[in-house]
Amino acid sequence: MTDQYTFGNPVTRYHQGGFEPQPQDGPGLASELSPRPDHGEATYRGTGRLEGRKALVTGADSGIGRATAIAFAREGADVVLSFLPSEESDAREVADLVEQAGRKAVLAPGDLTDEQYARGLVATAVRELGGLDALAVVAGKQQHAEDVADITSQQFDETMRTNVHSLFWIVQEAVPHLPPGSTIVTTSSIQGYQPSPNLVDYATTKSAIIAMSQALAQQLAPKGIRVNVVAPGPVWTPLQVAGGQPDDAMPEFGTSTPLGRAGQPAELAPPFVFLSSGESSYVVGEVLNVNGGMPTP
Repeated sequence: MTDQYTFGNPVTRYHQGGFEPQPQDGPGLASELSPRPDHGEATYRGTGRLEGRKALVTGADSGIGRATAIAFAREGADVVLSFLPSEESDAREVADLVEQAGRKAVLAPGDLTDEQYARGLVATAVRELGGLDALAVVAGKQQHAEDVADITSQQFDETMRTNVHSLFWIVQEAVPHLPPGSTIVTTSSIQGYQPSPNLVDYATTKSAIIAMSQALAQQLAPKGIRVNVVAPGPVWTPLQVAGGQPDDAMPEFGTSTPLGRAGQPAELAPPFVFLSSGESSYVVGEVLNVNGGMPTP
């Protein structure tokens, strides 16, 4: 079985080459992807690095958020799982895995474009977990458009509200509850540095997330709250097949990286764990690029 611990060639560690087109209606389900993404369900081994922590993970049903929630639980954290109601079947699988790790899972379905829901996630965590000290803001919206004229105001607004506004709402609501030692990890992208011409609105939000996170990192560091960013490259998640990429791009998806393949969600969970743990206590305002070798500033 492929895992994150056995010494081996990273080029051949996971699925090589592209993927068959397999369009889904948004937001998409991991359970319907072929091949099934690896979120670390069968392999991630915790070592107590987040023992007793109280975490909120957005986009926790699939992809990077799912892998992060699983890893957080196996590292000892209780987790509030934020996801869209249509993704509940995937989210319940994650909740089962969290509970199998001996931790508390709180299902919190809703739409992050709704300010009341986004802010309410903090109250849910404080009430259900007895506090909050770890945020992993992962959820995102990505829809390709070959021409700027094809981006509707509704799509632009939904992308901004999902990716940027919700981050602001959650952090603003959370800060008064976060004790010293707490962590916030946000999710940017290679698109924040190397924007694709067909992802104008998405790339804009990913640059904004870096700027917001680095400003917050400086503001909150004196309070003992660390803010950092993970910036993935191409990763095999439902985001890609639910309009994130054109169908005809899927056979080549991820193959342009120096490793020649897309990443798997299981490869993104360890950076979130590291940046949320005490091991990274002197890491503040950093952007950790996990992109298969694509050059970044």
